[in-house]
Amino acid sequence: MLRGYLYIIFAAALWGLIGPLGRLAFSQGVTPMEVAFWRAVLAWGFFGTHAALTRQMHIEKKDVGWILLFAFTGVTLFYGSYQLAVNRGGAALAAVLLYTAPAWVAAMSGMIFKEPMTRVKLTALLLTLAGVAGVSAGTGDLGPEIKVSFGGILFGLIAGFCYALYYIFGKFLSGRYTSPNLFFYILPIGALGLFPWVDFVHKSPTAWLALILLAFLCTYSSYFCYYLGLKFLEPTRAAITATIEPVMAAIIAYFWWGEYFTFIGYVGSALILSSVLLMVWDGTRAKALAGSVPDTVLEAVTASDGNTEI
Repeated sequence: MLRGYLYIIFAAALWGLIGPLGRLAFSQGVTPMEVAFWRAVLAWGFFGTHAALTRQMHIEKKDVGWILLFAFTGVTLFYGSYQLAVNRGGAALAAVLLYTAPAWVAAMSGMIFKEPMTRVKLTALLLTLAGVAGVSAGTGDLGPEIKVSFGGILFGLIAGFCYALYYIFGKFLSGRYTSPNLFFYILPIGALGLFPWVDFVHKSPTAWLALILLAFLCTYSSYFCYYLGLKFLEPTRAAITATIEPVMAAIIAYFWWGEYFTFIGYVGSALILSSVLLMVWDGTRAKALAGSVPDTVLEAVTASDGNTEI
C-alpha cells in the first residue's frame, strides 16, 4: 500500500509542476496559448506511441461527436485557460482554482443527470465559493511579472469547470476506451483548436526544455504513475491523496518563483480543499450504502480503466 501512496504523491507532484514550468516558458517569451499548444502536441507524441505499440487506436463512429466535444473542452479550452490562469494569477492560484471542479460537478450533475442537491453537496458548494473569495482577496506576492486581475480568477474558474467536464464525459465514454486510446484522438484535435490563437515565437533551448518537460512529466508520466498507484490503492484513497496537487504546486511555486498567499488566501485554499474532501467522503458513503456510481469528479477520475483522468 505504501508503494501506491508514493506513486500517487509523485503523480501529484508532477501535476504541480504544470504552473511553474509554464511560468518558465513564459519567462522565455512563449505565450500562454503557445505553451498550451505544444503541451498538447508533444504529449500526443508520447500517448500516440503508447497507443500504437499497444494497439489501442480503435474508435466507434457513434462516439466521434462526443470525442470532438471532449477535445475542445478537455484540451483546447482547458489547456488554454489553465495556462492563462497561471500567466495572470500565478501557479499556486491557478492550481487552487482548478479544484473548484467538485462544485461544478455538483451543479452540473443536478441539471444533466438529475442527481439531487443534498445538504452535503450544498455545503461543499458554499465552502468552494467562500474559498474562491478568500484566494481572490489573499493572493499575496506572486512575483514582479504577475498582477492578479479579474482575468486570472476567471480563467482559473474556467479551468476548474473544464476539469469537472472530464467527469461528465467519463459517464459517456468509460468502459470503452483506455487513456492512451482516448488521448490519441483528443490531443491532436484539441491542439488544432488552439492553433488559430497561437503566436509562434522563436524559442530558446530553455523554452523547449520547459515545453518537453510539461508534456512528458506533467502530462504523460503523471498519468502513468497515477494508474500504477491505482494497482495498490482503492480509488477513494487515491482520490484523497491526489488532492495534495495544489499544495505541491503552491510549495513549488514558493521556492521556485517566490509566490505566496496572505493568511486569507491560505484560509480560502483550505476551504476549497475541504470541500473536495467532503465531496469524496459523501460519494464514498453513498456508494457504500447504495452501491451507486461515484458522484464526484475526484472519484470519477480514479476509475481504474483510465478513461477520465486529465
